[in-house]
Amino acid sequence: MKTLKDRLSDPSPTLRPVQLTLDALFDDPRAASLFSTTFVVVDLETTGGAVSGGGITEIGAVKVRGGEVLGEFATLVRPMERIPPFITVLTGITEAMVLPAPPIDEVLPGFLQFMEGAVLVAHNAPYDANFLRTACNELGYTWPKPLILDTAQLARRALIADEVPNHKLATLARHFRAQTEPCHRALADAKATVDVLHGLIGRLGSHKVHTLGDALEFVKAVSPEQRRKKHLANGLPDVPGVYVFRDAKERPLYVGTSSSIATRVRSYFTAAEKRARMSEMLAAAERVEAIECAHALEAEVRELRLIAAHKPPYNRRSKFPERVFWLKLTAEAYPRLSLVRQVAEDGAAYLGPFGSRRAAELAAAGIYDAVPLRQCTHKLSVRKPTPACALAELGRCPAPCELRITPEEYVERISDPVRAATVDDPAGVVERLMDRIGVLADAKRYEDAANVRSRLVAFLRASVRMQRLAAFTRIEEVVAARPAVGGGWEITVARRGRLAAAGVSPAGAHPMITVEAMLATAETVMPGPGPTPAASAAESERILAWVERPETRLVRLADGWASPARGAGRWRALLDRAEAAASAQVELPS
Repeated sequence: MKTLKDRLSDPSPTLRPVQLTLDALFDDPRAASLFSTTFVVVDLETTGGAVSGGGITEIGAVKVRGGEVLGEFATLVRPMERIPPFITVLTGITEAMVLPAPPIDEVLPGFLQFMEGAVLVAHNAPYDANFLRTACNELGYTWPKPLILDTAQLARRALIADEVPNHKLATLARHFRAQTEPCHRALADAKATVDVLHGLIGRLGSHKVHTLGDALEFVKAVSPEQRRKKHLANGLPDVPGVYVFRDAKERPLYVGTSSSIATRVRSYFTAAEKRARMSEMLAAAERVEAIECAHALEAEVRELRLIAAHKPPYNRRSKFPERVFWLKLTAEAYPRLSLVRQVAEDGAAYLGPFGSRRAAELAAAGIYDAVPLRQCTHKLSVRKPTPACALAELGRCPAPCELRITPEEYVERISDPVRAATVDDPAGVVERLMDRIGVLADAKRYEDAANVRSRLVAFLRASVRMQRLAAFTRIEEVVAARPAVGGGWEITVARRGRLAAAGVSPAGAHPMITVEAMLATAETVMPGPGPTPAASAAESERILAWVERPETRLVRLADGWASPARGAGRWRALLDRAEAAASAQVELPS
């Protein structure tokens, strides 16, 4: 039987040493080649009872590296419980044998020192690792959390069904012609496991598994497609940014962001990635493009923009940020609500943006519950009457169509409370909806009260969101900074709620030097109408959330930053209660 060292000197390409960087060798043990990795192959004998340090009767371990045995550890252990007869028959370990042996609290420190810095290997490793971990916990020792390789799992992945009838240690030892025959004694079984490990490592080269990290992932349920495309993650930078999976025609398939592009992309080729649509995406991917960013906020914003621009088929969220809805209070003699897709400079008042038509329609229904705003779509004349609809007969509309109310009175009593809700105080709508909920609840019409509550939530959520956005996006320029990891400052320049520049001032340098350079090269932003004049609502909200974090410092502010004193924000607590009540399906607290 060839040793691992013999196989490595064999001209066969089955198993090849891999040249590694110093960073790989010293910073990431998973990047080390299997030849240079130190393994401690362990086997335990126990009393067969529950997992406990007091149940261990024998520990055997062999330390190996590059096919060479570096040391052995073997000892009987006096258990804290009786050895059942069937265990004695199986292992040959008797009560008389373990009586003079040291207890586990004397054995464990020496074994932990023996396995220090090594990868733990065992056949059916979870069993042995659980006993050792439990013993550490019971005796107050820190479990070192070693990387663990299970030869049983490795055999299930590396060997085909026709080669071995099962994956028991004895079967594998015969298959690989181990020099030691397993016999349910710890050291003998550990030695047999060493030969099995070397035999399995010899098989891994054909699967393009050369490093410890490759082997640890190989034993998991990684698909052949993931292994075949794993090279796409090579050479990517370990920095914040955006990554784009592209197909053979350079079409973007999926766009993502991470504080470490390299780490995140590698995760797509591990067993942790179980999403079916990602497996489909990887099958079509041919290249990963990395876009380095100054910090995480810039990465998030660039991700949003790329998704909106390219509509990658495998991105589900934020795919269509332009698909928003607004409630428009028209600028005419008798204003009405209209559901529109864009904001225009037409003198109308707008409420939004809403992420869906249903949310906008719920908010509109809430407004109609609170004020008798006309719901017809006709353009009404102030001189010529037209027939009224059923809502007028029901008392839910003042019938401006029949000129029962003057334009001035209609605006003052009906449309002004709605207009105020968009830019100032929504109390005129909120208080009336709360009164209506109370009336319905008193009449035990709880389902109707819950419906009105849903309309209140949709309306108030939009009002709070819009006023918060408008206060931020009306500022011509905001410069903000927050401490960077490792020193220095992350700096953001936002104009009208749009990211205009992003950068990092290095540790030890004066941050204003970086700020001035960024301002000189920042994007020029031409604002449009509405509370999202220069970017999508999602982008402005990402920037606003970053600016509002406690550690962020405002460096420069072109204009005052203010919200209405009696604006929608003062109803935030009510909105939170209403949303919580709706989620729990309980009555709204008064």
